[in-house]
Amino acid sequence: MTQPVDAAVDARFGFALDPFQVDALRVVDEGRSVLVAAPTGSGKTVVAEHALDLAVRRGTKAFYTSPIKALSNQKFADLRRRFGNERVGLLTGDNSINGDAQVVVMTTEVLRNMIYAEPGRLDALEVVILDEVHYLQDSFRGPVWEEVIIHLPSHVRIVALSATVSNAEELAAWISSVRGATEVVIERRRPVELIDLFMVEDRTAERPHVLPVLVDGRPNPEGQRFDRQETRKGKGRPRSRFRTPRRVDVLDELGEQDMLPAITFVFSRAGCDDAVAQCLDAGLRYTTRDERRRIRAIADEHIGTLDRSDLEVLGYTRWIAGLEAGIAAHHAGMVPPFKEAVEECFTEGLVKAVFATETLALGVNMPARSVVIEKLTKFTGEHHEPLTPGQYTQLTGRAGRRGLDPVGYAVVLWTPWVGFGEVAALAASNEYVLRSAFRPTYNMAANLVRRYDPDGAIELLNRSFAQFQADRDTSGMLQRIEQRRAQLERVQAGIGAPLDELAELRALRDATSRHRRPDAAQLRRTDTALAALAPGEVVRLDGRRAEPVAVLSVARRRSGVKVRVINAGGRVRNVTAEDLPRAPTTVGSVELPERFTPHNRGAQKAVARLLRSADLDAGADEADEETAAAAARLRDHPLAHHPDVDTWLRAAQRAERLERDLDDLQRRVDARTDTMARRFRRIIELLEGRGYLVDWELTARGELLAGLYHECDLLIAEAAFAGIFDDLAPAELAALASCLTYEHRSRLAPPATTLPSATLRQRVGALVEVADALAGDEEDAGLTRTRRPDPTFAPLAWAWAAGRDLQTLLSAEELSGGDFVRNVKQVIDLLDQLGELPINPATAHTARQASDALFRGVVSLSTEVGTGDDPDDGPDNGPADRAAAADAAGGAATGGGTAEGPDGRGDRR
Repeated sequence: MTQPVDAAVDARFGFALDPFQVDALRVVDEGRSVLVAAPTGSGKTVVAEHALDLAVRRGTKAFYTSPIKALSNQKFADLRRRFGNERVGLLTGDNSINGDAQVVVMTTEVLRNMIYAEPGRLDALEVVILDEVHYLQDSFRGPVWEEVIIHLPSHVRIVALSATVSNAEELAAWISSVRGATEVVIERRRPVELIDLFMVEDRTAERPHVLPVLVDGRPNPEGQRFDRQETRKGKGRPRSRFRTPRRVDVLDELGEQDMLPAITFVFSRAGCDDAVAQCLDAGLRYTTRDERRRIRAIADEHIGTLDRSDLEVLGYTRWIAGLEAGIAAHHAGMVPPFKEAVEECFTEGLVKAVFATETLALGVNMPARSVVIEKLTKFTGEHHEPLTPGQYTQLTGRAGRRGLDPVGYAVVLWTPWVGFGEVAALAASNEYVLRSAFRPTYNMAANLVRRYDPDGAIELLNRSFAQFQADRDTSGMLQRIEQRRAQLERVQAGIGAPLDELAELRALRDATSRHRRPDAAQLRRTDTALAALAPGEVVRLDGRRAEPVAVLSVARRRSGVKVRVINAGGRVRNVTAEDLPRAPTTVGSVELPERFTPHNRGAQKAVARLLRSADLDAGADEADEETAAAAARLRDHPLAHHPDVDTWLRAAQRAERLERDLDDLQRRVDARTDTMARRFRRIIELLEGRGYLVDWELTARGELLAGLYHECDLLIAEAAFAGIFDDLAPAELAALASCLTYEHRSRLAPPATTLPSATLRQRVGALVEVADALAGDEEDAGLTRTRRPDPTFAPLAWAWAAGRDLQTLLSAEELSGGDFVRNVKQVIDLLDQLGELPINPATAHTARQASDALFRGVVSLSTEVGTGDDPDDGPDNGPADRAAAADAAGGAATGGGTAEGPDGRGDRR
């Protein structure tokens, strides 16, 4: 366990600091940027709060960014308690509260948008906290972190907080190259020791076996016995002795060993809900009467004014029953008020068992004494993939509450698909390499054109972490290229004959060799010739000099043809194309006995007798003639009898290998060099062709694109200029916008979609046509295709905007309340952007009306648009402020606050 610098309590924080915290605070005090990479729960936030303290005392500004809105809301409440309401603001797609405060909490997307759209607001900014900076490897949202780091003004210092990654030094080196000297502070030790355990149910034992995964850092030898598929005899068919422990039994065992509270990771939403039901049905209860009273009060705070009918369709009765028993699920299918209540109850120690999807590992602060992992594989939507060491570390990072637990426990359950050795390898691994996901987008390109000249834009792209990593890879390959060239020169210097003469000599030797290895083309020709043979044919397998053999059978297999042959002496063998230097030559045939069986020894002897008396063709063999000619040329070759020729031939072969290596390395270097710039130039050419810029100047289309932050940014801009969003009712526009935010991801085909109006059907068709045309241009340009519009959610978006109640909408749909809320919030986010774009004023007004119509009921109580914990969750780009609604709900998720702006909904940025 990490030891503090000394036993003295630090007056600033009320507890003794760890060495890595002291080191990081020193860097902040010296006015430099710092990257702190440390395990979950180790106290990285101390460094951030110290930087904020300095900014507050100096009267400058500080921004605190987080990857998801739930964390932003939580941090907003924490900082208000620390600095006071008047000094702290919040800017997310949901809320704009006191946005000009000295300390402002925001999502990373909001800061990126501010850098592009309102750079003047950064003049007084001293420091930016980039929490969870390892998110930059996220394939969709990751590039935002790099944009922020690259584009922040040079006077702004960065305090970047990251989970423990294997290449933290590389990340710090990149930040230094972009922003100047940045120190890296790394803490690899966990604040609470982690004990990895393995649990397996044994049908011959009363309780599950629980044993350490590692002993002295090595796999526990006792664990190997559970990999054997032992069977237990009894009535009926034999059953496997070992099996996965039941969830109820796992919790019983953890309870008896004083290892609760626990988070069990189940890689399925339905599995989480089923687990809670199983525990309730088994009669598990972990709460006292007073605790149940407090749980009910917390739940009432979060559900606010939701109608009873809404609660019913959201499964409230079952949910509150589990919560009051101290058992809960936590996944993206739950509405945020339910999840927030679970989080608060768990943090207060009221809930002892949570069944969660792996997304909890990326969410708000919920440490537990134990973490249980049911499976070490997860389904990606197409196939099962094993957990990576980084994912395992992230999940087990929740185990152990600092200040409460002397140790934390990570319990992996036995399954028949993953061996104990694989569990041990994960537990022992420290590999968690951070790789950039940066790539230029259409919106980014428009903003670069707006702010920089062509050379400046290319320079900025080449400053990305992605290009930095590519250049580092390239640097290593360039060193290898120099080494290979030096080796090649030395090898070639030792060759005392012309290379072309040595190549000729080697070719002649190959042509006369009976044992040379055939190349791929020759193998195919030989395999084809073998397949054409028939039993009874007599062949020579290696030209005229070879003994004749009779074909007994021909087997055609996927791996190639196998022919069984027999010689005149009765020796039987199997041959394939790989056994022969060239195709066999047919020289005759023998009459096979009636009812011939190729594996019968008597039949084989009969064929051998026939072969000895067969009249075989002894005529010229073209291959033999070629071999004889090559042998004659070989005898006359000027280098054939030189005493050093074999040494020279070996050196020439090595030189050829080095040249092939050089060509391969150079191709790899060329592929990595200037990768960002190449993609950027393709984007610029496409935008020029579609009228978004002319001579490096944005047109009206380009200005619109520069203000669109969405994965379908260019498609939305094209649709806007085509008038596809115009002259629609608010509910119709909401439905149409959902086609650009929703994406059906199940392996099963989406249900048939019935759109509510002919106008909407026509507009969806027009949107698809625009998308297909754009995709064609993207394919021609070698760019990733923008995804096609998906109308699956459109009927629900239309109905909710039209005022339908939740029960009517969800009762007939296979859609959870959480999915519904999240998808509606993503539609709101896009509508808010459309409402601010320089398009048809009537359309912008309709977009704002549609956004207001969607923001009601359970959606208005769900203060976190996207929790970032689900693949469907989108980035936070919206300018809308939902503070008034949050206040009406009691401010439970935002920490209170008042609405900003004359319309009661806040400042629409």
